[in-house]
Amino acid sequence: MKSVFSAVLRKNGFSETRADICAGIFATNSLEGVISHGANRFPRFIDNIRKGYVIPAAEPTLIKSAGAIEQWDGNLGPGPLNALAATERAMDLALQNGTGTVAMKNTNHWMRGGTYGWKAAGEGFAFIGWTNTEANMPAWGAADCRLGNNPLVIAVPHGTNAVVLDFAMSLYSYGKMEVYSLEGRKLPFPGGFNSHGELTADPAGILETRRTLPAGYWKGSGLSLMLDILAAVLAGGLSTHEISSGAAEYSLSQVFIAISLAKVCGNEDFKKVISRIIDDLQCSVPAVEEVAVRYPGEGVLKARESNLACGIPVSRMVWDKILSL
Repeated sequence: MKSVFSAVLRKNGFSETRADICAGIFATNSLEGVISHGANRFPRFIDNIRKGYVIPAAEPTLIKSAGAIEQWDGNLGPGPLNALAATERAMDLALQNGTGTVAMKNTNHWMRGGTYGWKAAGEGFAFIGWTNTEANMPAWGAADCRLGNNPLVIAVPHGTNAVVLDFAMSLYSYGKMEVYSLEGRKLPFPGGFNSHGELTADPAGILETRRTLPAGYWKGSGLSLMLDILAAVLAGGLSTHEISSGAAEYSLSQVFIAISLAKVCGNEDFKKVISRIIDDLQCSVPAVEEVAVRYPGEGVLKARESNLACGIPVSRMVWDKILSL
């Protein structure tokens, strides 16, 4: 999968090194069960390159530095590569200051936000990151879209892996709804409103109206607004309503925060605290006997193991589209 992605990227303006890194992110997302932001998203990524929204060779540049926080311009470079660079820079700042923040304007879709949480946590850092998006979710009580579903990622190390919370402000991301729609399945819970204004679990109906349900109802709506405000202010970039006035979803604002837990808390102390909390959670009594209670990111570990052993499930239609590129 990585080889195919890399070959397509090289034909679309990427250097060999940048193609391999970007292809690895798309392939790993697919491997770890987030096919919506892996193989399924890859054709759209190539389309955005060909339309000029993503500039393959562009790299981020520093605009302003203020101690432990920096502003960067993504220069419309590939979102995953910009986000990876921002995460690495935030970790460098955290090693110097205990914490580091990189706010980036004028960047592109980062695909799976959890990628950067797993990266930072794997190197011993706590991580908080978010992005704004185009307007694709109504505010609570509204019928039209004024908010983005602005994904938020929080990650901490845990043993040899991590606890990684990665979620959009809508109950289901658009990528997840596209997966369910492609497979002809209903959502497990109602996720938005259809053309009749009815709450529905039909992903196709929600994709048509774009009236997604905010996670936590009014709470998700409010959190989305605050994430957009902070991303635009800290990065000095576009907000959701400004992004939505463009021809497509690009020139986003994103924030990446790393905390050196070893520097702030002591290397062994934070590991013990996290382990005790997760151990207690796993003592939960399941409400449904055959459904285990999981911590955020645990499903990724199981998907990774299963897909390494059995292969990555991909829609034939999607794979044929990728091969045609």
